[in-house]
Amino acid sequence: MKILKFFLIFIPISIILELFKVNQVLNFVCSALAIIPLAGLMGEATEQISVYSGPKIGGFLNATFGNATELIISFFALKRGMIEVVKASIVGSVIGNILLVLGFSMLFGGFKYKSQKFNKKTTEVSSSMLLFAVIGLCIPAIFTHTINKGAITNKYEWFSLVVAGIMFVIYILSLYFSFYTHKDLYALKYEDDKNKKWSLTKSIAVLLISTVIIALESEILVSSVDSMSSMLRLSETFVGIIIIPIIGNAAEHSTSVMMAMKDKMDLSIEIAIGSSLQMILFVTPVLVLISLFFRPMSIILNDFELAALIVSVLIVNRVASDGESNWLEGVQLVFVYLIIAVSFLI
Repeated sequence: MKILKFFLIFIPISIILELFKVNQVLNFVCSALAIIPLAGLMGEATEQISVYSGPKIGGFLNATFGNATELIISFFALKRGMIEVVKASIVGSVIGNILLVLGFSMLFGGFKYKSQKFNKKTTEVSSSMLLFAVIGLCIPAIFTHTINKGAITNKYEWFSLVVAGIMFVIYILSLYFSFYTHKDLYALKYEDDKNKKWSLTKSIAVLLISTVIIALESEILVSSVDSMSSMLRLSETFVGIIIIPIIGNAAEHSTSVMMAMKDKMDLSIEIAIGSSLQMILFVTPVLVLISLFFRPMSIILNDFELAALIVSVLIVNRVASDGESNWLEGVQLVFVYLIIAVSFLI
């Protein structure tokens, strides 16, 4: 986290580059580097607020702000009509968390410890929820793939809205499950080394200021996507599915790896799988609703995005099924992610 804060210098640099329209590729890179530490500050502020408010409200805040960076970036992408980029970023965030983040966590944790154990029961609950969430994303796409393309009219636009609503309800119920009816299962997840480093006023101020600046940087980032993609000959799908999720989740990625290296594999898995669940069950429905103010966005994914999601969830469920991890399992997850990333690059 301390290293990431040095990246704050890119905030004024990106603003200057945007004002003078120097170079769109450079502008994209600088705004991306500026967002990374801001996302970290937002997460740190949320964590500090939860120390004062307690685990219940803290859990709600983490759920709300856990993927706030991706939500803000996607909002500006929707505003510009970049729906495919938004849908790709949803898929990219999920596979990035459960393959890349969890893979690196198991890899670096496995270098320090021969094997690491984690709570099998809570992991099974999270994995089952993840499987349901992916089914929610897959069913609309499979449905539209099985009917005559010419028969798809506006009457099917409500389908995505209904599915998004159902997923959001499940998300609320999962929070109730985690923090009320079965909170004993998740007790270990709050036994972290939390201390009051910031005052409550400072924490709220940092959270608000970080959110505002991320919104500014996100608008700069999204405005340069088209030019950057064409100059570097990258597809918008690759930008959405690989680059944007890495930018939005960089701070979260580092936290997960650090927890694994402290032999807190339960926390690493919760960060990786929990963030993916938030992305599908919370962020996606919110984006579908927001899109109604611009251009309605369906949650119908293309064939390869579907395949990437299904394969990712299957291998994570398999790796996490025994309640134990090692460095080789981490390598497997990372390599699956690399194969998918290269496939989208071609």
